[in-house]
Amino acid sequence: MAPKWRELADKLAERIRSGEYAPGHRLPHIRTLVDAGEGSKATVHAAYKALEAEGLVTASRGHGTIVRPQTPLKRLGIDRYDKAKWRDGDEVAFIADRVASGRAYRRDEQTQTVSRIEAPSVVAAAHGLPAGAEVYARARLVKDGEQPTHVLTSYYRPEHVEGTRIVDPTPGPAGRGGGFRVLYDAGYEIDHMREELFARAATAEEARLLQLPAGEPVVEMHRTVYTADGTVVEFAIGVHAASRFAWSYDFQVPDSAQGKEEDR
Repeated sequence: MAPKWRELADKLAERIRSGEYAPGHRLPHIRTLVDAGEGSKATVHAAYKALEAEGLVTASRGHGTIVRPQTPLKRLGIDRYDKAKWRDGDEVAFIADRVASGRAYRRDEQTQTVSRIEAPSVVAAAHGLPAGAEVYARARLVKDGEQPTHVLTSYYRPEHVEGTRIVDPTPGPAGRGGGFRVLYDAGYEIDHMREELFARAATAEEARLLQLPAGEPVVEMHRTVYTADGTVVEFAIGVHAASRFAWSYDFQVPDSAQGKEEDR
């Protein structure tokens, strides 16, 4: 038999999922539920903490326990990198996600800092650089309105980006078309990329930056971007609040056997 706090948490969770408690709704004060016979103060408190850990509510002093929005952003796969968006227009990747999600956006929802640093080992390996080599690190914090969604740090070889807008720390994308357009104009047209995803617990600093509720995991992404000749022109590490994105991929299904038959 489930403990009393679990039963109460499940009852409240059902009201949230049914829409009875809509996003932005403040749950009853603990004392209200105690007086209504839902359990002791400790029971109600434990139920609210469980809802917070499950990402259904947020709690803060002075505001109470608030139902979180449950509609995540669409995080596009291949389509967010369509060259027509950034080469011919001004729809950088995070803006493409907003457009696909039907969400408003401002260019200043992406902040950034740029520094020249010694490449961490994973970055040096991705770029094929020796230990101790320097790279430019372009770190961004991206928000959806006032809520942070993810952090993304891109690492570049200095000879690829020195003197370009990529190393300009002005907040927002690196000019029209963003970083990919800057690389394109410098003669480094992106051709293909690899993305790897890892789910893990957030660090204390990530929880602070992304304003995560207790227990929410993050999705770490590694993106390696190549030109047609195999040159790595960007290696990026992103950390995404897991509940704030729905990842979407649409691609042609390969048939490697077809090519082998044609070679016979």
